Amino acid sequence: MASLSLLPTFVSLSPSPSLSPSSSSSSSSSSVTCLSPSRIHTVTVHSPRWSRSAKRSLVPRSTLDEVSVIDPPPPPPPPPSEPKSELIESLKLKLLSTVSGLNRGLAADEDDLRKADAAAKELEDAGGLVDLSIDLDKLQGRWKLIYSSAFSSRTLGGSRPGLPTGRLLPVTLGQVFQRIDILSKDFDNIAELELGAPWPLPPVEVTATLAHKFEVIGSAKIKITFEKTTVKTTGNLSQLPPLELPRIPDALRPPSNQGSGEFEVTYLDTDIRVTRGDRDELRVFVIS
Repeated sequence: MASLSLLPTFVSLSPSPSLSPSSSSSSSSSSVTCLSPSRIHTVTVHSPRWSRSAKRSLVPRSTLDEVSVIDPPPPPPPPPSEPKSELIESLKLKLLSTVSGLNRGLAADEDDLRKADAAAKELEDAGGLVDLSIDLDKLQGRWKLIYSSAFSSRTLGGSRPGLPTGRLLPVTLGQVFQRIDILSKDFDNIAELELGAPWPLPPVEVTATLAHKFEVIGSAKIKITFEKTTVKTTGNLSQLPPLELPRIPDALRPPSNQGSGEFEVTYLDTDIRVTRGDRDELRVFVIS
């Protein structure tokens, strides 16, 4: 018998008559007929069959199994630092507690001066630069002086010439105020004084008002120009008329007292004001 590899072979592929295309079976079969001169071989090949419903679901498996991946939420932010308003309030209390008990600076020693200056600087740094073109209205009102570094020199003029104070001297300093009117540009320094009198006379209580005019220079600097001094008795002698001392003419004014001065407002809000003078004088005021 001749070898099959040397004979021509014809292959026909036809569907098996036992299954129709509409069959719901999950598989179909086809018959393969191999023709050769010696014999005929028929091989049935089964292949998967898809139903109509299955055809509608011909979706890649990976699509059905697709899972959306969402990035994990970011870690929570660190706890916020102390709000600026709370920081400023705490620094204001620190400054006020530092200068309390110093009798407006008259009882301050060198260590007290350093502590007060450091506390004021902390508040100034936290508050930032003062702009009086925006905050000029905050100057309005009557301010009470609670500390002056210049009073440690034991004179009423601070670093300027002034009346000395002390237990054995006839002048006792009471409360000190500044009265500022931003419309009229009035800037008055008001001091309550007690003047000693010969025994057995009682001391004389007076209020001295040093009237000035002011102008703003730059963003935070103020220049004041002296106008006059008014002295008014209080207490038992309050019925006496006030005594007005006119402004000394410039030609007669000594070089050390030109009747004007400058200072910078380094911190300002509605209830506290910090200034630094042209002679390195630190002053702290509260609204009265």
